Amino acid sequence: MLNLSNEDKKYLLRAARQAIELALNHGDYHPFIDSAPAHLATPGASFVTLTKSGNLRGCIGTLKAYQPLVQDVCEHAIAAALEDYRFSPVTRPELDELEIEISYLTEASRVSYNQHGELLQKIRRGEDGVILKDGHRQATFLPQVWEQLPTHEEFLSHLCMKMGARKDAWKTHKLEVEVYQVYHFSENEFPRYTP
Repeated sequence: MLNLSNEDKKYLLRAARQAIELALNHGDYHPFIDSAPAHLATPGASFVTLTKSGNLRGCIGTLKAYQPLVQDVCEHAIAAALEDYRFSPVTRPELDELEIEISYLTEASRVSYNQHGELLQKIRRGEDGVILKDGHRQATFLPQVWEQLPTHEEFLSHLCMKMGARKDAWKTHKLEVEVYQVYHFSENEFPRYTP
């Protein structure tokens, strides 16, 4: 995982905003790889979260690094703006009202446990993002979700429902569980268009 400098963070936030703007105005975007610092063109996994007046407006990402980080960020910024099925597509006038947050993910690691009580002890509240898998179903919450769902019980129950399972599925049978951490930053920390 890269150690991102403040300049790297500003670059990625600008690239994300410009990618959304180009997609809204022209239906296409340049992935910013040619002009990106070389280390930002190494593979990285990201989620991009859009908020408007503090409310979620879109969030899309990936759990595995499969393409250059800067391209990953740009593609997920556009997808969060235009393809998140929970929301109507962002409009051009809305763009100035959006705040962009980028979460840069570590590689996920499997959690080994026997009973649900043991699982609770192995997930770090406020630090771990969690992936639940049950057969073909899968869902994740970024670590930031602990702010809205601060207890293990709430967090895992809502994640089960997001996966399409009963909310107590994490208690009634053994699920495949992975955890990861994120390095997140937003335009709230780095005002827009800072050179």
